[in-house]
Amino acid sequence: MEWTAVATARELGRRRKLRVEVDGLAIALFQTEGRVYAFADLCVHQDRSLFKGTLLHGKVICPGHQWQFDLETGHEADQDRCQPTYPVRVDDDGTIYVNLAPETVPARTAEEART
Repeated sequence: MEWTAVATARELGRRRKLRVEVDGLAIALFQTEGRVYAFADLCVHQDRSLFKGTLLHGKVICPGHQWQFDLETGHEADQDRCQPTYPVRVDDDGTIYVNLAPETVPARTAEEART
């Protein structure tokens, strides 16, 4: 895995969210309950910036049509689409690293969604 330094915990700060760009790729960082998560910033639905969304109950809510993406997986429970996420590592000095290879988990099948 190739890790890229994208920000510091201080930059993420109290707002708990930050938009960064790495080699032209926009990434939205979110912090909640002591963990940092990284998402492709543009929503898979209509290219809205997730950075402008809301963090609520372990989900980031897109400001466009209120799709709710799980912070752990990028899944949207009511849709068959998944938002690309990236592995995150935070060093002891507060540097936030992201692996730029998306960690998208395949969307659940209709049968799996019913169980």
